[in-house]
Amino acid sequence: MQMKRREFLKAVGAGACLAAVGCASAQHTASAGKPNIVLCMADDQGWGDMAYNGHPILKTPNFDAMASAALRFDRFYAAAPVCSPTRGSVMTGRHPNRFGCFKWGHTLRPQEITIAEALRKAGYVTGHFGKWHLGSVRKGSPVNPGASGFDEWLSAPNFFDNDPILSREGVAVQTKGESSMVTVDAALEFIRKHAETPQPFLAVVWFGSPHGPHKAIEQDRELYAGRKEKLQHFLGEITGMDRAFGKLRKELGSLGIRRNTILWYCSDNGGLPNVGTTGGRANKGKVYEGGLRVPAILEWPARIAGHRVTDVPCNTSDIYPTLLDIAGVRMDNQPPLDGISLTTLIEGGMNARPKPMGFWDHPTGGINTPSHKWMSELLEAQKAGNQIGQTSRLRLDAGEITKQYPEDTFPGHAAWLDWPWKLHRIQDKKARVKWELYNLAEDPDERLDLLAQHSNRADSMKSRLEAWQKSVVRSLNGKDYH
Repeated sequence: MQMKRREFLKAVGAGACLAAVGCASAQHTASAGKPNIVLCMADDQGWGDMAYNGHPILKTPNFDAMASAALRFDRFYAAAPVCSPTRGSVMTGRHPNRFGCFKWGHTLRPQEITIAEALRKAGYVTGHFGKWHLGSVRKGSPVNPGASGFDEWLSAPNFFDNDPILSREGVAVQTKGESSMVTVDAALEFIRKHAETPQPFLAVVWFGSPHGPHKAIEQDRELYAGRKEKLQHFLGEITGMDRAFGKLRKELGSLGIRRNTILWYCSDNGGLPNVGTTGGRANKGKVYEGGLRVPAILEWPARIAGHRVTDVPCNTSDIYPTLLDIAGVRMDNQPPLDGISLTTLIEGGMNARPKPMGFWDHPTGGINTPSHKWMSELLEAQKAGNQIGQTSRLRLDAGEITKQYPEDTFPGHAAWLDWPWKLHRIQDKKARVKWELYNLAEDPDERLDLLAQHSNRADSMKSRLEAWQKSVVRSLNGKDYH
């Protein structure tokens, strides 16, 4: 198995830092000016599943309060239309197809450089709490949170409901409580411990809500009395997540660290069919807007003075380069990034995205990862003295590259977003390709195909999309690691 590369440049000097953030020394101790970072992510919350985005009955007072006081992204995208790939994009700044994380249940590759590893080199202590879904949460796995750069973690292999069994650095722990509050309480334990130290922290807080099956607690469900029971539980889960998020945000203030803490919230894909509000055509699993556009808010009082709204297109792959730019970190042998730094946008100086975005839903299927079943098995195994349980759950082959993909064919559904134009490339099982072109400013639901009317524009976008896909396949084939 290929091993993870862990060679990095030391944090760069003052010239590479943001002026007000402070500069990184060559040592692993942190400058007092570096911000703490809290990254929160929902599981299956669509763009419209927020009261502040116009949902007619959903109650999200804490998200609404932050959206009215911070930087609100009105055109923020998940890098992929399903969970694991998008989470991989946050970790790496790369499109997940580059490292074979095609669908749910696929892993990181150990060769990838993660945001946790990079920020550790800048002096950060790192923690992961909640849904992982990028590999195992067992001891000895090359793709558990600890092997991916996290110092402390209480994590689940996939989504989880109330009273979850979670893994604390590989030890199964039975917890009690509403799932989002369990996640936040674990993160706050970590945050309180490190709040008064000179070392800044990265806390990744990935909720298990509102992924089905929806099981809201009574106090959240009763807010939607009179609605269909399924909808009560779905909306109740989001309200429960909102309450937990509000506790997290309030505690940052109580600890006196809110001003210089980056609190960044988003979701991992578009909304769910039947219960969710996607904010566009289609829903989770689709490369159309409803499958990719998600709610996102960023609060950093030290650098963002008050409420601002941006409609500059951004996505989850941008999180990695943005935070490394802020921390003043560069990595040796950094493989190609798909995200861009948003520091100029944060400072109020970016009015348009300087680089288009590529999306690609590869037809490779997902891998079943039943969190409750697997964690229950692990808990019982550890009670009997077996700390690992089933070794097949370790994903020991995560770094092996055994298949080479052709660089001249690109199966599945891809898209190239060069605002306001979005070009779709849809290749079926017989390698037949269909193209579609939409103007999102005039047609946000992608109903009117303008390919015939704008053939010259489409031809230019086709060549750029396919050049990007070829680059992605080269990465997929392992050529970034040589």
